[in-house]
Amino acid sequence: MPQYDYDLFTIGAGSGGVRASRFAASHGTRVAVAEQQYLGGTCVNVGCIPKKLMSYAAHMHQEFDAAAGYGWTVGIRAFDWQALRAAKDREIARLNDVYRRLLSNSGVTLMAQRATLVDGHTVSVGGKHITARHILIATGGKPAMPDLPGIGHAISSDAFFAMPGLPARAVVAGGGYIAVELASILNGLGSQVTLLHRGDRLLRGMDAELGSVLAREMQKKGITIRLQTQVTSMAAGRSGTQVTLNDNRVLHTDCMLFATGRRANTDGLGLAQAGIEQTANGAIAVDADFRTNVASVLAIGDVIGDVNGRLQLTPVALAEGMQVAAQLFGKAVSADDNLYRHVPTAVFSHPNVATVGLSEEQARAQHAAVLIFKSEFKPLRHTLSGSDERVFMKLVVDAASDVVLGMHMVGAEAGEILQGFAAALQCGITKKMLDRTIGIHPTTAEEFVTMRQAL
Repeated sequence: MPQYDYDLFTIGAGSGGVRASRFAASHGTRVAVAEQQYLGGTCVNVGCIPKKLMSYAAHMHQEFDAAAGYGWTVGIRAFDWQALRAAKDREIARLNDVYRRLLSNSGVTLMAQRATLVDGHTVSVGGKHITARHILIATGGKPAMPDLPGIGHAISSDAFFAMPGLPARAVVAGGGYIAVELASILNGLGSQVTLLHRGDRLLRGMDAELGSVLAREMQKKGITIRLQTQVTSMAAGRSGTQVTLNDNRVLHTDCMLFATGRRANTDGLGLAQAGIEQTANGAIAVDADFRTNVASVLAIGDVIGDVNGRLQLTPVALAEGMQVAAQLFGKAVSADDNLYRHVPTAVFSHPNVATVGLSEEQARAQHAAVLIFKSEFKPLRHTLSGSDERVFMKLVVDAASDVVLGMHMVGAEAGEILQGFAAALQCGITKKMLDRTIGIHPTTAEEFVTMRQAL
């Protein structure tokens, strides 16, 4: 008789938890997953997928405007928030069913209930104790709302996707990728948007020029951006919500949305009872193999935070899940297999931002000398569209070895363009190799292989 009920018990059926569970089951192990909410986690339900769908919808506004320059006559335009939300909800429901089938077809037992830790080998589900040789925590993160007077008048980034209607006026607080994405969506769909950020530039942590260029392009589209500005309180006003700022100015809005960070989703999980250590910001502390201080308990994804170079991205959680399954039930993972090296990422703001590798600031801190190549131009599609949107592209190169250290872009389809170059960085591409690469003409992407003069 087996010592434990399962070989692996996963708490949380987000991207990382589902991937780890499926791959573990493929090794012939007994696996169960507990999920009290929805399948697919933040990405599928209140993150990547609905955000990108809404971004597509918001881009239609720009496409309609561009059509006239290409000879098209566009008639009466009208946007229906309810229709978009219903279509989005149908797609998310479909994806939840896909995740359910993936688990079932893999032989994973799904428990649609809350699970909490009892000890290093035991979880409680619906009042019943279940044992497992290994326990994996993959409960993700959730929005961190500030403790401010009148915070009940504001919504989180998660709540954005369930808004009953499109606000005529919206104030978005935050300067990270979620804030600029939601501000762009609201602006594109027709809201009057003000973006507030306590810092001196957007997208802190990325190459500094990306945030500056993005702010300029967002302002061209009608978004008001106020840097070094914070909300101090909110209250009900005669015309919507009254928002007071740190300089005593007052804004009136129909929607006050905070996108000022996320925190690990560990509340009520039983970590203290099981003796699991947490970091200063509440994330679960793990080692390089994703083990907690209790050897039989592991954690992956957003719940482990962004310490030690880790990134809170869906594809990263997927990779972590696969690595955990391999470590526990497959073959050992090479110690030099760094999951976090050259991870590409995109921001689906309007225009898009994408980056892979080191920023100029990081490169200068780590290398004796670097070469910087930059290009900024109006893309071909806008020569007739009437839009004054510009593209910005940047290469960061190690002067000693000629190895490309980083690639950065602001412009349409930036994520699609940088994905391929990310593979090249993984292979150690040099600037000389880029110079030898023939570009596809006429495209925006070819600019990355035609930049010749270092600044």
